[in-house]
Amino acid sequence: MDVAQVVEVESEILSPSFIDRMRASVGAAAETLKRAVGKVLGLFHASEGLIFIDRTLLAVKQRFIRLHECGHGFLPWQRPMYKLVEDCDKSLDPDTAELFDREANVFAAEVLFHLDLFRDMAESEEFSIWTPVRLAKKFDASIYASIRQYISKNHRACAVVVLDMPEFVPGEGLRANLRRKVQSASFTEMFGAYGWKQTYTSSDDIGAMIPVGKRRSSNKRALILTDKNGIQHECIAEAFTQTHQVFILVHAVKTLTRPHFISTGSLFGAI
Repeated sequence: MDVAQVVEVESEILSPSFIDRMRASVGAAAETLKRAVGKVLGLFHASEGLIFIDRTLLAVKQRFIRLHECGHGFLPWQRPMYKLVEDCDKSLDPDTAELFDREANVFAAEVLFHLDLFRDMAESEEFSIWTPVRLAKKFDASIYASIRQYISKNHRACAVVVLDMPEFVPGEGLRANLRRKVQSASFTEMFGAYGWKQTYTSSDDIGAMIPVGKRRSSNKRALILTDKNGIQHECIAEAFTQTHQVFILVHAVKTLTRPHFISTGSLFGAI
């Protein structure tokens, strides 16, 4: 934050009334205030170098949002643009605003997980849903952010399907809706943009993995996925829930190999 020359305002919570006052104070430039998807989780005010965080969020979520907003101030092509549109009472093109958001998310993840340090630590452990869950505590990160980082930087053909907490539907049993999915580069190379279903029930392979009752996880199970060339691959799936959402980790058995990294240095000094 010092390098990005931004200061966090800690005296107010991002309540609807506070946001309304912020919008009124900057007039037509209100639309240039940074918004997260859905409710406002954080704001970046480029002209003043100020960021605002919703302090009702969990501490680990606040940390990611703080880095996200800091990214808008740090990335040299973003801050001048935000300041320009604020000064001119204009708004960013929606596609540009979405791109800036994605860049700020990547920036936040790279800082939070110390570039490749998280990946290197994960590679030294067994490939399992429990590896990013354990590392989340070491990096003071959310479980979702840790699992996403685990998948996105993994050399294996793997993916995670994130589901809403299941509900019981009479005559149908458990049902859970797809919240999001993350695929590794090698998974996408093999399977393409896989056609994950929007809703899962206990009658399908993925839905059957959902932990029920007081269980936090499910044992590994075999399932078959068909790649983009119509070839079937044996895969292994396992599940974990922290009671907010369900994570189903899937990987192709043929790519479950471990690479060897030669480290020449770290963020903390030479090795």
